[in-house]
This record gives sequence, structure tokens and C-alpha cells, in this order.
Amino acid sequence: MSATDPFPVEPWCLREPELDLERLARTESLFTVSNGHVGLRGNLDEGDPHVLPGSYLNSVYELRPLPYAESGYGYPESGQSVINVTNGKLVRLLVDDEPFDVRYGQLKRHERVLDFRAGLLDRQVEWTSPAGQEIQVRTRRLVSLTQRGIVALCYEVEPVGTEARVVVQSELVADEELVELSKGDPRAAAALSHPLESEEASATGSGGHLVHRTKRSGIRVGAAMEHVVSAPEGVEVGISSDAVDDWARVSITAKLQPGQRLTVVKLVAYGWSHRRSLPAVRDQVAAALTAACATGWEELVAEQREYLDAFWERADVEVDGDPELQQAVRFGLFHVLQAGARAERRPIAAKGLTGPGYDGHAFWDTETFVLPVLTHTTPAAAADVLRWRHATLPMALDRAKQLGLSGAAFPWRTINGEECSGYWPAGTAAFHINADIADALARHVAATGDVELEREVGVDLLVQTARLWMSLGHRTMDGQFRIDGVTGPDEYSAIADNNVFTNLMAARNLRAAADVSVRHPDLATLLEVGAEEAAAWRDAAVAMHIPYDEALGVHPQSEGFTKHRPWDFAGTRADQYPLMLHFPYFQLYREQVVKQADLVLAMQLCGDAFTPEQKRRNVDYYEPLTVRDSSLSSATQAVLAAEVGYLSLAYDYAAEALLMDLRDLHHNTAGGLHMASLAGGWSALVNGFGGMRDEAGLLSFDPGLPEGLDRLAFRIVRGDGVLCVEVLPQQVTYELLRSTEPLVVRHCGEDVELRAGEAVVRPLERRVEARPAPFQPEGRAPFHRARG
Repeated sequence: MSATDPFPVEPWCLREPELDLERLARTESLFTVSNGHVGLRGNLDEGDPHVLPGSYLNSVYELRPLPYAESGYGYPESGQSVINVTNGKLVRLLVDDEPFDVRYGQLKRHERVLDFRAGLLDRQVEWTSPAGQEIQVRTRRLVSLTQRGIVALCYEVEPVGTEARVVVQSELVADEELVELSKGDPRAAAALSHPLESEEASATGSGGHLVHRTKRSGIRVGAAMEHVVSAPEGVEVGISSDAVDDWARVSITAKLQPGQRLTVVKLVAYGWSHRRSLPAVRDQVAAALTAACATGWEELVAEQREYLDAFWERADVEVDGDPELQQAVRFGLFHVLQAGARAERRPIAAKGLTGPGYDGHAFWDTETFVLPVLTHTTPAAAADVLRWRHATLPMALDRAKQLGLSGAAFPWRTINGEECSGYWPAGTAAFHINADIADALARHVAATGDVELEREVGVDLLVQTARLWMSLGHRTMDGQFRIDGVTGPDEYSAIADNNVFTNLMAARNLRAAADVSVRHPDLATLLEVGAEEAAAWRDAAVAMHIPYDEALGVHPQSEGFTKHRPWDFAGTRADQYPLMLHFPYFQLYREQVVKQADLVLAMQLCGDAFTPEQKRRNVDYYEPLTVRDSSLSSATQAVLAAEVGYLSLAYDYAAEALLMDLRDLHHNTAGGLHMASLAGGWSALVNGFGGMRDEAGLLSFDPGLPEGLDRLAFRIVRGDGVLCVEVLPQQVTYELLRSTEPLVVRHCGEDVELRAGEAVVRPLERRVEARPAPFQPEGRAPFHRARG
């Protein structure tokens, strides 16, 4: 794992000081602007050059067949892939009939800045055409966080030295040609050719619209644009428009003297529906566009800043001593917010709306890694994701029935709620996703006190997932409850018996279902939950089998794992990672090698099931086996390394999680950002060095800073207030802002009552670095952070 070409380190933005076409695909992902409903990759405004054009609408997908060499009962018959919808961010420029293209002429300046506080992508260019005409271009782009379907762009062009005739061509373009980034890599996306068919195209005056429909899934997509043009007094501006099936164009022309600036504000509205008619979708985008035009560019920018000011006030994380991690954690929080802010009962995909990686599917990543961040910073967004899961419950009930099980079996990967995984061992067999959903729901309600959400969706979700575990597991003669033949988080160990993570999470699920049935007996009655069934859930949770290897003094991540042959790490070359692309799964499944934290994740989420000594011994055992072929691993390893005293190692892992995309550590940022790793970076700092645990509604803290960090401060939402925590080497300060109720937290085992406006300081004993730290597989150690 290496660190390459970092961006300039600045606390509140990501700046690209000059254009590097070699890393264009990567920056297209990094400079994405989104609101969870609409996502625009950071493509150049003029469209060319590009690697992967991307304009996405949450849950707009196309169906594609899932071919099998041999068919089998219960195999999903079709997959879903996110599609590149109508591109509304295109603005082409001609200068004296010469197209503005950064590959030609002389590019004197090219700078892009993604501002985390303004929510704007800003681009400034100085370019001389092949004919010698110099111009300055500035563009700003936003996807509105306050008006869900709206994209706004401000395009300014100014000649330098001599007069120039400029033509700005603003377009809507559908069915753009796409490339397949990485053939044979399951993390990449299927490149679907021309998934949209035109239903309507029109252009009039300074606006236009397109309506398309996906060929198989039948989703209707509308996009409409309008323009506001301004120029100095005396400058004549011409405007014309035209449209055909797959594009609409507005052309704006003017002759400018040196120093005169032509400004074009482009407003784009998006809308889609499975059910609404063509006129209804057309009217939907027209209405949204009308509202945006009434608001205007300046007010949209002001609304964006106001929204983000409120977010940072309740969610900021401050890191003193490592400016790069300070930038990285804000970059991560910004993109996690963009992924969920306006998703509104739609999924958060593994890549958000930043690229087509994993075909735009949502996995367990959402509930396990992303929702904890949103629960503690933007609870309404987290609640909406849980409502989306509940909306897919009928399909999960049908899937369980198809598999011969009771309750609900949620899909391993999906967009619309149907299973899209064509590989059973690492798909359907990963039943832990059902407990992950239940756990996210239970933790959210405990943290927020959202009883309304619990009644609306929680009882249903917890009861039906509990019923799944009762039918999936079974009692043995000696009274143990076993869950056999499942796959845990580690996808290099499939179809295993009694995976510890799965069993512990299932036990939590069963207890939560029993508890919620008591709290809401009226809803439990509607679901026909009787006292006997609830008691059976509690009994199964108590009897859940948790394997333990007495000889080694560690927990095998699943039954028999510690008896498997160790992987030959010394004989594995660096270019053979990730292993799944170079070795058969049959070999991986039979040997001791861990793709990503599994047993270690169980210790993070179910910490009360392990003693401190067991945690340390388990960390020591699994570190030399874990290759981190998944971006999900490093954050969890950071949290547990910090807890057991390996602070320097935790620091290395925290940096890896936070810099996963900024440094392209897995060499696949081009396909989209790793949302779970970005969220996990927050967890590495807050849960790792902040020592925060949130169990049953009680916040506890046991902080410890590694050498190299001087201060860590973070904020989380609690009730109607915000809790501020500041960790210094020798003390911790807790302060509750705006809350109407006092809050009790636990500091290093001591209960502390907090009241609004009163700072409480508690001493902190500096944690002694545990020695020696465990080693990692050869060549798989995290990049070493500079100390001091």
C-alpha cells in the first residue's frame, strides 16, 4: 500500500492546482457534487476530454440478464445497473470558431476547488487558442441541497488582449458512450450500451427538455434546462435553441472586448418515475425548474452555504497535528452527507452517486458503516434510509419464502430491493445483512429516541428479521443454537458454520425484536407475535453458540477456522493482490486468510461479548492473516487497535481509511468513491481515538491519542442538542450545546451529567503504547504515518 500524489493540504477544500489528464478518471470521482438524489461526476464542463461521464439519479437503473453456466433454484434471474442519465452539466465553448479543449492550444492555468463549506465545485482556466486568442473561464457548479432535483452552473468567459466572438453551447445529452474500466473485476460496473430511448425532445428560446425511458426497467427520466444570460451594456447577445431525440442545445453568442465578461447561469431540473405518465414527468421537471429560476443563482448559492454551515456546526471533526487527516475527514464527511442528504427513502450505494462501481448497488456497507455517521450527524437522512429498507420488506419476505425460510431475507446487493447477486456463496449466504439492518435500526432509535420511526418501520423490520434467524438456525441436543452454512463479512471464508460475527449480531437482533414487541404490544399483536415467540427469541439469543479455541485462546471467526492451513503469504507476490482476482475461491475458502475484518468487526459492534484480554489476543491473531483486499477493513482495524493499545498501528489504519480515495490506495477510485471507507474514517477517529461507544442509548468515552496527534475534537447530535467532545493528551472536555434536557455520558467508567452551556473537564491518563504491535502479512502493512 503506497501513498502517491496527494493534493495540496487545506482544511476546508480539495484543490487541484493543475490539470493532470493521467488521473482524470480519479478526479472525476473526487470532484463529484451530489445531494443523494442527483449526482454529477467531476467531468470537465465542456465534456471532453473525459474518461467516464457520469450523471446519476438515485434508483434509476436498467435491468440486465445474469447469465449462469448452470442454472439453479433461487438464483436471481436479472441484475440491476445504475445508468448514466441525461447529462445536464455540458457547456461547450467556441472562441472565434475554435473549440475550447484543454488538449489543444496553451493551457496557462487550470485549477479546480471543491469547497466543503460552500458545496461548490469551482474551476478557473486561462487558455490560449491555437490561433492565439487568450481567454479566461470561470465555472461554478452545485447540486442543490435545498431543492432536491436542481443542478445549477455559472459559466463566465472573458477575452484577454483582443476582442473575441464567443459561442457558449449549453446542452442536455442522453445515451453518451461509456467505457468499461476494468474487465473481470467484480468491483467494476457493467457498461450498458444505450439504455435510454427517447420519448420527447424540445427546445424553445433559452431552454429545452428531454424525456427518456429505460428500455427494460421502464423508468421514465425527465431533464429540463433554462438559462439566464448577462453581458456588459452594449454587448449584443444572440440566443438560439434546437433539439433532436437525444440532445437539446441552447447556443449563446456574443462579441466581447478585452475585459468584458459574458455570464451564463444554467439551471437544470431532473425528475423520474416508475409510474407517472410522460406529461406528469415533464410537468414535474418544469415545476422544479420554475422554482429554481425564481430562486436564482445567488440565492441557491446562499442556501447551499446555509445548509452546510448548519451541518458543520453539528458534525465537524477537528484534528490537530496532522493537517492531511484534517482535510481527509472533512472530505469524507462532505461526501457521506452528499450521498444521503436528499436520498429520501432511497438507498445509499457503495459508491454513492460518484460513479458506477458495483453497478450502483447498496450492500450491508450502508447500515454498518455509513448510517452510524448519519445517525450522529444528520439523523433524518439515516431514518430515511431505514424507511427505504422497510419499503423493500415485501420483496425480502418473498425472498425468504423462496429460500424456504421464515421472516425476511434482505438482498446482499440491490437497487430496488430485489437480489442482484449472482454468486451464492458471497451473496445470499451472507445472511448477516439482515442483522446489520436490524442493528442499525436499533442503534438509531436508541441514539435519537425516534419512537415514531420505531413504530413506523422498526417493529416490522426487527420482528421479520428475528423470524429469519429462528428458521435459519437450529437447536442442538445440548441446547446450543447454531447457524450453519453462512458467510460472514470475510468473503474469503464462505459457507461456514457459526460465524462469530453473524451469530452475535443475530443474537442482538433476536433480543431487540423481543424488546420492541414489549414496548409496542399493539403492533406486535398485528404481526401475531405472542409471548411464546418472543420468549423463544430471547432463549435463542442466550443459547447462541460462539466458538472459542481453548488451545489458542482466541475466537475462530467461524467454527474450525483456526484448524485450516495458513495461507502462503511469503509465496504471494505483491501483484497478486487482491487475491480474489488471482486465486480460485475454492483455495481461499480452505485456508487461513482474511479479506477484511470479520471477527475484529464483531468485537467492535458486540464489544460486551469479549473480555479485554480476549480482544487483545484476537487482534494479535488476526492481524497477520488480514490482507485488507476490501476497503471496509482498515477503519475497523483502527478502532480495535486503538482499544487494545496499539495506538501507532491504529493511526496507520485510520489514515488508510481516510485517504483511501484521496490517494487511490486500492487503484479503483475511478469507478467511484468508497463511501464506507470515508464513513469508516470518521469511526476510526471518533470510535477509535475518541473511544466513543453508543450502546443502548448510553454514550461512553475512553479516549487515547496516538503520538502525532495533539488534539481531537468532534461533535455529534444528541436529542435536540449537540455534544462537543475535545480530547487532549491529559484531559477531555465535554460540552452540551442547546439541549433542553441534561445528558449523562460515561467517561472512563465514571458517569458525568452534562447540562447545556456548561463545559465539564475530566482528566485523562495517557495510554501506554502496547508492545510489540502485531505484524501484517508480508507486503500488506498499512502505510506508516510520520510521527511527531
